[in-house]
Amino acid sequence: MTTATLGVIGGSGIYDLPGLKDARDLAITSPWGSVSASLREGWISETRVLFLPRHGAGHRLAPSDIDYRANIDALKRAGVTDLVSLSACGSYREDLPPGTFVLVDQFIDRTFRRETSFFGAGCVAHVGFSDPVAPRLVERLRQAAEAEGVPHVVGGTYVCMEGPQFSTRAESVAYKAMGASVVGMTNMPEAKLAREAEISYASVAMVTDYDAWRPHEGGAEVPAILAVMRANGDAASRLVARLAADFPAEHEPCPIGSDRALEFALVTAPNERDPALVAKLDAVAGRVLGAP
Repeated sequence: MTTATLGVIGGSGIYDLPGLKDARDLAITSPWGSVSASLREGWISETRVLFLPRHGAGHRLAPSDIDYRANIDALKRAGVTDLVSLSACGSYREDLPPGTFVLVDQFIDRTFRRETSFFGAGCVAHVGFSDPVAPRLVERLRQAAEAEGVPHVVGGTYVCMEGPQFSTRAESVAYKAMGASVVGMTNMPEAKLAREAEISYASVAMVTDYDAWRPHEGGAEVPAILAVMRANGDAASRLVARLAADFPAEHEPCPIGSDRALEFALVTAPNERDPALVAKLDAVAGRVLGAP
């Protein structure tokens, strides 16, 4: 069994994680680029927790400027086994008003400026992604939300747009018609990379607004979003604290294999693998690649 370490990525409005005991900063160097910030390591109850502000200190990084590969690699190097993503989002459903936390179970990736894989020429891998979140981690989040009285819904499809601009009305109406539940700018390729790194991943999409599909409203506006974001941040802190306090000491094997995603994913013959790329994959794929 593997000791469980809980990772938390904080999105817009969540730049710290209150309640960490014995907290310290870990500066992790990644061969993939610049990590958004130092990892904040500490303990909640008996659970080791690592926190990373996705946009960096003071929200200095736009969604497209985040080095998602470096972030996931750094969390993997630090020992994270289970990763919770907290992110602000817009809602496409009347029954998902601002203040609701959506425990996402599907994604539609509409980004186009981001590196989406650790693998490529010299070491090709294809991981399964039909079910992109870890169900046991989602269930623990549901239990924590229930215990803390946080309004939540289990299940929903998250559209990840490129940003940093908000949606046009036509885009908003189209995504709603597709059956999407929420829209955000950061869960892709984050969720894909977590799967490649064999980290169990779950997303908490925290609704701040109704995007632009309601004809009687002016669309997403920053001042109103920021006000809701502050309240969501307080609820998110309670949610994470309860999740960590009740977290198991040992990592629970994922029933869909998210923590074993590379088991049969590598397709490049060993004698054809690029040694430089294999060396960069030491943390992400060392379990299946062995020593470079």
